[in-house]
Order: sequence, then structure tokens, then C-alpha cells
Amino acid sequence: EDVELHTIRGASVGNVRADPAQIEQVIMNLAVNARDAMPNGGKLIIEVSRATLHEDYARQHGDVEPGEYVLLSVTDTGSGMTEDVRAHIFEPFFTTKPQGRGTGLGLATCYGIVKQSGGHIDVFTELGKGTTFKIYLPRAAEPLHPEELTISPRVAPHESETVMVVEDEEALRSLIERILSMAGYATLGFGSAGEALEALEREECTVDLLLTDVVLPGALQGYDLARAVLAARPDLPVLYVSGFTYDALVHAGQLDAGVNLLEKPFAPEALAATVRTLLDKARGSG
Repeated sequence: EDVELHTIRGASVGNVRADPAQIEQVIMNLAVNARDAMPNGGKLIIEVSRATLHEDYARQHGDVEPGEYVLLSVTDTGSGMTEDVRAHIFEPFFTTKPQGRGTGLGLATCYGIVKQSGGHIDVFTELGKGTTFKIYLPRAAEPLHPEELTISPRVAPHESETVMVVEDEEALRSLIERILSMAGYATLGFGSAGEALEALEREECTVDLLLTDVVLPGALQGYDLARAVLAARPDLPVLYVSGFTYDALVHAGQLDAGVNLLEKPFAPEALAATVRTLLDKARGSG
């Protein structure tokens, strides 16, 4: 409540080729870091504009192509960073937060998403005055048209198979449910582990597979939900989804080795095929 949020949207910015859920994850990670850097309040400014990166800039940053970009800037008026901290911020598991407050994966994930999208991320900071992260994503020359989803499962689902979908991001949860519905499954969607567990404990639903995000709002995380459910249903197949990589989650202690993980973003066909494989394996037919 003590942080002022300002958004500035430039005119005729254009389009980029990127996954909306991943870009939202980048913004959320940067916003959370900005909040933590302003314990006594301040301003958070999110701006979108057009930018041109010239050859001089590209020469100074070896991984950058000169050209037209969409610039997403996230600025805070917080504590800023020392040059030593700035040099390490994109390294996995590097964090300046107290133990238990951060995994050190947030900025590393942002860096990976931006690079995967063909973009470039830069940071400007001044100790005691604030920080600006600048994300450059290549402008798409042609208009973009959403592709229609077409799902062709390798094996037809058995009658009345139900997948419980636990994902706090409503848009992504709806998309997952839509994909599974088109593949022939019934779905039950929940925004938190607590809601899903409460429904199961009240025996309001019967499910054949649990699909859950790893990181969820509230005290109960995806792994906590799965552990509670498996205590009563040890044969229930569980599929985790996450924007973090498998190795990163295992090293951070958020997942056990050997679990089933589908990394975001995933193709609709990959989701349908993975669900089918896990259900068949649970039935002993895989």
C-alpha cells in the first residue's frame, strides 16, 4: 500500500513474438524485487515504448543485434545495488535476500525468458536511488494472429477421466483446461492448493490425475498439495508445471528428483500427450 504504481504505454509500439505467460512472469518477478527494494515505500514505474539499438550499442553488448525493438522498462526508487551485486544478479541461486525470502531464481528466470524470446536485458542502478531493468524484445514486422488450437492425442482418453488443474494464473489455468477439454478430458480448476485440497477432503470430486503448478500463493505449494493427496491416493499420477527448469527446482528444494515436470511454455500437444502417458502408466497399460 505504500508503493505507487505507474504504467506508461507508448503509442504504436508494435508487436513482439513472445509467450504472454512468460512475459507476465518476467514483470511479476521484477515487480516483486522492486517491492522488496522499497521497504519504506516508493514508486514502481512500468513503461512500454519503441527503441532502436544501433551498431555501437550492439558492439558493446556482444549478444545484441542492431534493429528495432519494443522496450519494457521496470523502474523502482528503492535501495539500488552495488556494482558487485549488479555483476551477479542474473546468476542462478544468487540472492541478497535473507534466508527463506528468496531462491535466487527470479532474475535468472527473467534472463532466460528474455534470451529465449530473442531479446536483451540490461540493468541500470544507483545505490540509494533505485534500479531500472530494460528489456528489449525484437519488433515483429508483420501483424500477429493467434493460432487455433488443434489437439490430437496419441491415444484416445478413457471415458470420464478427470484432471484436477491447480494454477493461480487464471488465464493460464483456463488455457490448460481448454487444451485438456479438447483432448477429451473433464477438468476441475482451482487457483490455490488450499482450495483444491479442501475440495478433495470434502469428497466433492474424484480425479484421475493431479496437474499443479509448483509455486502457488499461500502457505501450501504444489509439492505440499501433491504430498497430501498422495498420502490418501498413492497411485494418483501427478504432473507438475513450472516456468522454472527441473534442475533449478530440485536444487532449490522445491521438488524431489524423479517427479514429472512439464516446463512452461509447453505445446498443447505435449500437454495432452504427457497426461495421456501418465494416465496409461497408472492404469498399467503404458
